[in-house]
Amino acid sequence: MRNFFSIIGGMGTEATESYIHLLNERTDAHYDQEYLNYILVNHATIPDRTDYILDHSKPNPLTDLVEDIKQQNLLKPDFYTLPCNTAHYFYDELQSVANAPILHMPKEAVKSIKNTFPKCKNVGLIATQGTIHDHIYDHEINSMGYNLISPTEHIQAETMELIYKWVKEKNQVNTKLYHHILDEMINDLKSDVVILGCTELSVAQERASDHKFNVVDAQSVLVDRTIEMAKNKKEL
Repeated sequence: MRNFFSIIGGMGTEATESYIHLLNERTDAHYDQEYLNYILVNHATIPDRTDYILDHSKPNPLTDLVEDIKQQNLLKPDFYTLPCNTAHYFYDELQSVANAPILHMPKEAVKSIKNTFPKCKNVGLIATQGTIHDHIYDHEINSMGYNLISPTEHIQAETMELIYKWVKEKNQVNTKLYHHILDEMINDLKSDVVILGCTELSVAQERASDHKFNVVDAQSVLVDRTIEMAKNKKEL
């Protein structure tokens, strides 16, 4: 197969399925051959990223991620996507072993704010505890001149409940809780826009988008950038 990219997914599987669904839905295709060529690695047994980031005595996901990249290198994809925000903690190590570019989801999400919300000054972030703890988004937000609005401990606990207790464990979205978190970030903490910095939050947005809050869905941005890069590679 030529003109294809590889998706390192399974973190978690529902979130990866959401990414694939959006990818296919947004591809301008009218028959089978107009869809994108890609290989999906749904590596569901990769150790939890947040567990390791918060406690390095826990199993290290990097070992499995590097193995996945090296296996895919043999097939020579044009580029890689990594639809898991927290896994970008390992981005530099993964890019160093990849034989093609890896799209950087946090970087692309923050870059998209300028066009979508041009008057934005204060950028709120909700994500896993691992992403918040290791500041995966902080540099990208600050380098673009925005003020970072981090969640309070209370909001962070609610966000982890939504991610782990609802989406990961039950494959359900607690709409009331999701909208409440957004309300707190925007109305209480005065964020102009809130980045959904976890793909389980992207699942929440996909299933409970009936709200008026300003959000940037990192996974949705990744989908758009994936399609752009795939088309550019195909045209070369």
